[in-house]
Amino acid sequence: MKDLKYLAAFSIPLVACIGLYFKGNLVFLTPLYGFVIIPILELLFPIDTKNLSTENRDHKSKQKTFDWLLYLNLPMVYGLVFFGIYEATTTTIETYELIGMIISIGIVLGVNGINVAHELGHRQTTNERFIGKALLLPAQYMHFYIEHNFGHHLHAATPEDPATARYNQSVYSFWFTSIFRQYFKAWQIQQKLLKNNKKSFFSVKNDMFWFVLLQIGYLLMVSFFFGIIGFLFAFCSAIVGILLLESVNYIEHYGLMRLKTASGRYERVKEIHSWNSNHVIGRIVLYELTRHSDHHYKTSKKYQVLDCHDESPQMPFGYPTSMVLAMVPPLWFRIMNKRVPKEMILVK
Repeated sequence: MKDLKYLAAFSIPLVACIGLYFKGNLVFLTPLYGFVIIPILELLFPIDTKNLSTENRDHKSKQKTFDWLLYLNLPMVYGLVFFGIYEATTTTIETYELIGMIISIGIVLGVNGINVAHELGHRQTTNERFIGKALLLPAQYMHFYIEHNFGHHLHAATPEDPATARYNQSVYSFWFTSIFRQYFKAWQIQQKLLKNNKKSFFSVKNDMFWFVLLQIGYLLMVSFFFGIIGFLFAFCSAIVGILLLESVNYIEHYGLMRLKTASGRYERVKEIHSWNSNHVIGRIVLYELTRHSDHHYKTSKKYQVLDCHDESPQMPFGYPTSMVLAMVPPLWFRIMNKRVPKEMILVK
């Protein structure tokens, strides 16, 4: 039964569905659940630093149950997105209800869409990567697959990485620098990949070109069937999902920088270059994303077998709580700046 604990990750889509169906003030149930109720639960539940035994880790790595818990997010996310668009365009609702519905779907896109796509994007099978890219589509963030896998994991915790927040950088500043730099970096990586394979820009192997066409096609299809309100719903909920992702990116590496070796190159990525959190509720709801240190240390490991490393910098709160704190920069700096190793602050 313990293996089914990750079913809790579906609680966010469930809460969103309740809000979409009943409307009224319940449209804000999802942000209330995600950023008030879950943080409270994180404070109440104990921190779990235990790791699996080698034998248990090998066994769980091969269990398909954990994979299917990821795959099920595909129909769930698309079903909720179109249910939300349908409800917003075919029923009489107030403006505040529309805003609440957009925020709710945006949170689903961030947690059960982009976050799950992140996990599947690291898999080796074509089918799993396809599902991952499909989950990025409604969030209008398909380039994340290229930049994250071929850029972020190479440059994490360095000034060259758009997804690493600098010391004393606010989350609001980071939203702009990360979003735009990641997008242009994805194009640069794509061009480099094409050049290495002796392919032209107009090659069918240009994934970035396909991503643009698919995302525009998605929005045009929504506009055709559901009009301007449907378009605004799809576009704005995608923005909410993107900002949620970038808020997670912000807290994952805030202020942590790799030092340079005598040769002038950056040291390899270690367990100390990502913020780790062992708060149980956040771990489960986010498919162990909070054990981010081990994810960067060994990117091939599946979410259910990620370890806690004693040397990893520990967050005082879980990821959901930390995202709330990041919204108040003075408070965030006061709590987190003293936890950043002094030698990393001096890295330029």
